[in-house]
Amino acid sequence: MDFPPLASLSLTHVHYDPTDPLSYLSAYLALVPQALVITYVALIWSTREAEILLMFAGQMGCEGLNWILKRWIKEERPTRAETIEMHGKGYGMPSSHAQFVAYFSTFLTLFVLLRHNPHHAHASSTHIPTPYWQRLALAGLSMLGAVAVAQSRIYLNYHTPRQVYAGVLAGVVCATAWFAVTGVVRHLGLLYWLLDTGLARWLRLRDLVVDEDLVDAGWERWEDRRKRIAQSLKSKNDLKNK
Repeated sequence: MDFPPLASLSLTHVHYDPTDPLSYLSAYLALVPQALVITYVALIWSTREAEILLMFAGQMGCEGLNWILKRWIKEERPTRAETIEMHGKGYGMPSSHAQFVAYFSTFLTLFVLLRHNPHHAHASSTHIPTPYWQRLALAGLSMLGAVAVAQSRIYLNYHTPRQVYAGVLAGVVCATAWFAVTGVVRHLGLLYWLLDTGLARWLRLRDLVVDEDLVDAGWERWEDRRKRIAQSLKSKNDLKNK
């Protein structure tokens, strides 16, 4: 019985040199955008935060721009020196991996350093907000990750340096522009108007992460519940001992 020839899913199929540790690491770095999409979806589903949804919308818009630029510029990917084989399908200018991580790192940095203000949290809060130096470290870590992913595309010969740097530039521009747009949306009160619509309320969308600590995630509610449970257990033990 004849079977049709099998094809490779280029989304996750990465060529690398198994004898080179850096090439092996670069192959895993190529999966970072897919991992970030999964993280986006998981956070949106679990937190229902408007800011994360807005960031993801900009990320998808940035991907759409990359799709358009590649088909407009039509620059081929680099070929391997020993063969005429090209790594990856489609055009190479600009690098979608570099553009993806550059957008993510830039928007995250702008958010945690400029928009996020946990000191406006409720006065009765017992949770210490994430200090500025830790937020700065988070921004720096995201930038280092973006640099690693971008350089891995050059190391694996999937893109030329020019294609990668163009992708980085496009990602930074997209993130900065979208951050400004979402800032105007917030300033005009349009976000709160949208969050008050029936659909948004049905989806339980909220906007807390701007003023609440990044790792709060209901910590105050848990602390209150824990104290009530502890008090209830103490009362039961007191009754038993009488």
